[in-house]
Amino acid sequence: MPNLDHDFHHDDFDFAHEEGAKLIDRTYSATSYAKDVWNNFKKNKGALIGIVIIIFIIFMAIVGPGMNDFTYKQIHGGQECLVPRVPGLEKLGIFDGYHNGKDQYAEQDAKDVYYWFGSDTQGRDIWTRVWSGTRVSLIIALAAVVIDIVIGMVYGLVSGFFGGMIDSIMQRFAEILNGIPTLVIVTLLGMVLPAGIVSIIFALMLTGWIGMERIARAQVLKVKEQEFVLSSRTLGAGKFRIIFSEILPNIMGQVIVTSMFSIPNAIFLEAYLSFLGLGVPAPMASLGSLVSDGYKSMTTFPHILIIPVIVMAVLMLCFNLFADGLRDAFDPKMLNK
Repeated sequence: MPNLDHDFHHDDFDFAHEEGAKLIDRTYSATSYAKDVWNNFKKNKGALIGIVIIIFIIFMAIVGPGMNDFTYKQIHGGQECLVPRVPGLEKLGIFDGYHNGKDQYAEQDAKDVYYWFGSDTQGRDIWTRVWSGTRVSLIIALAAVVIDIVIGMVYGLVSGFFGGMIDSIMQRFAEILNGIPTLVIVTLLGMVLPAGIVSIIFALMLTGWIGMERIARAQVLKVKEQEFVLSSRTLGAGKFRIIFSEILPNIMGQVIVTSMFSIPNAIFLEAYLSFLGLGVPAPMASLGSLVSDGYKSMTTFPHILIIPVIVMAVLMLCFNLFADGLRDAFDPKMLNK
């Protein structure tokens, strides 16, 4: 048993502050919650890099298809499967149009033609098709966010707030919809709607909002019994006023984060459906259809597959990094880290 008796002396302790110095309370300037979120978001370097790359890809999706004289559906006979050739870089020995030691452009009498990302098996410009396809994928991603917020968030708010029989019926309905495979839904929609963006957006409207609905409902169940909601009820506020004026602002952070995470899922869904031939119709391009066309020539002309795969992978990764940064920024436990 250790001896706990100690003799303390005056020299065993020192003051935390300098001797003779005045102790002054520190004051901190008041900051808004939005500013705290922004300050915390800036600490996440991965999220900042992600949002910068996302902005660049959105910019290229807008202006990229118009940066040369080609269109996404224009076919050039005799210029099939050309490798990338970029003016200026060709003198450095990269992107010079050579494949297996041969100048493809010279062989096909296209010395003055430049395909920055190469051409596909039908002689179409991959640069224009990649950025046009990125535009399609971003439109579907935007539609997924709108559907999440308009349908999923409202559905979850109403279900969680009213509870009881209303909540039970609404949740059973959502479970029935969630039990139907998305592939079956898109196939059935393809029988009554033209294949393309419209059918994919309708598929998202039927089942894509269920994840957001569950998150919103769980957040409502957490906060609806708190004091500020009880105060609003006591003062005579209506139910929908409480839902959208009191509860919604307190769960908006989680709603925004969840909607950002739905973007990569929507992009992957579009790519998956296009790969199976249920996406946008030819000659319209999307990242999924470009991957589907490129994998057939993967062993002989890998650039046809690699370029759209890289763009899609970077886009999905950056949205995940951005959503992860938002999640950390909105979490109050992370604000002081």
